[in-house]
Amino acid sequence: MKSLKDIKIVLLTNFIPPYRLLFFDTLNNYFKNFRIFLSTSMEPNRYWKTEWRDLKVTMQKNLTYKKFWKHPIGFSEDIFIHFPYDTLFLLNKFHPDIIISGELGFRSLQSAIYKRFNPNTRLIIWFEGSMHTEKKRGKARSLLRSILLKNSDGIIVHGKSGADYIKRFNVDNSKIIKVLMPTDSAPFCSYELKRNKDNAYRFLYAGQLIERKGLIPFIQILLKWIKNNPDRYLEFWFAGDGPLMSKLKETPLPANVYFRFLGNVSYEKLPEIYAKCGIFVFPTLADVWGQVINEAMASGMPVLGSLYSQAVEELIIDGKNGWVFYPDNESSVYSSINRALNTPFNLIEKMRENNRSKLVRISSEALNSSFQYLF
Repeated sequence: MKSLKDIKIVLLTNFIPPYRLLFFDTLNNYFKNFRIFLSTSMEPNRYWKTEWRDLKVTMQKNLTYKKFWKHPIGFSEDIFIHFPYDTLFLLNKFHPDIIISGELGFRSLQSAIYKRFNPNTRLIIWFEGSMHTEKKRGKARSLLRSILLKNSDGIIVHGKSGADYIKRFNVDNSKIIKVLMPTDSAPFCSYELKRNKDNAYRFLYAGQLIERKGLIPFIQILLKWIKNNPDRYLEFWFAGDGPLMSKLKETPLPANVYFRFLGNVSYEKLPEIYAKCGIFVFPTLADVWGQVINEAMASGMPVLGSLYSQAVEELIIDGKNGWVFYPDNESSVYSSINRALNTPFNLIEKMRENNRSKLVRISSEALNSSFQYLF
C-alpha cells in the first residue's frame, strides 16, 4: 500500500496564474509524484509572466479557439477555449492515483474516460463557476456536465454559490467541498497596516480593464456621489491594462476627483501599490472568485465589492470589513460608496486589522481543507 507521500497526483488546468503558486507549491512539496498538465503557458489576454518554480509541468498538445461570450447581465468578452487532446495518452503514461481536472470540459471528459477503465483512480473536478457566472448555459453543455459530475468522486467549488450550482445536477452534498482559494499573504502582510488621512480613503482597483469588471457603470455612479458631495476629494488608482483604458482616461472628471493609471504592474510589485491605498474597489459583473480580494485583505484594505464575486460573498461582511453591493443596482452601489466614504477613520483602521488577521487564517484553513479532500 502506498504512503500518502507516494501517491501519484496529476492536476490538469489551463495555465498557472501567480496567485495559485502557493497552492501548487504546497502540493508539490508534500507529494513526490505531483504533476501538472497545462494547456498553455499563458493566455494572450493575461499580463503575468510565466512562472513554474520547481513544479513538474508538462505542456499538452492543445487546440485553442477564441469565443465571444455574452452574459445575460449584459457584458460581453472574448474567452479562450482549450482542447488538450493528448490527455488520455498522458494519463495512461503517468498512471495517477488521483486526477484533479479543471473545469467541466474536454480535459475532464478524457479524465472520466480514463477513470472508466481505471476505477481505482479518483477523479476530482475543480469547478470554477457560480450560480451567477453559469446563467443560461446551453442544454448540450448541461448534459455533458451532468455526465461528468455523475462519474466524478468529488467536486471542488469556491463558495456556496458554486456548490448550489453543482447541486442542481443532483450531486450528493458529501461529494462537494468548498475551498476558499489560499493566497501567499506574506508579501502583502510585510507592509504597514496603518494609513494616514491622505490615503485612507484612496480607492484602488487592480486587474484587467475590461467590460466584465464593471468599472464604467461603477464610475458613473461614483461621479454622481462626488457631484452630491463637492466638499470631498477622491483619488482612484488603477493597476492594470485592457481595452477600456482609453475610455477610462477620457472620462470627464470634476476638480475634486483624480484618476491615476499605473498600467500593468508586475505581481511582485503589487503589495507596494496596495499599501499606498486605503479602500479596494471590485465592482465586477461576474467573477468565479476574485483573488484580488484575498490580496486586499492581506494588505489590510477594506473592500468595496460586488456580490457577483464569490470572494466578496464568502469573505466580506458588510460594515465589518468592507461594503457590498449588487453592481447592476444603482441604489445598492451608491449606498455602498456613501457608507464607505463616510466610515470614520478609526473604524476603517479597525477594519484593516480584522482583514489581515482573517485572511491569514482563511489561507491556512483553505490549504488544510484541500488536503483533507484528496483523501
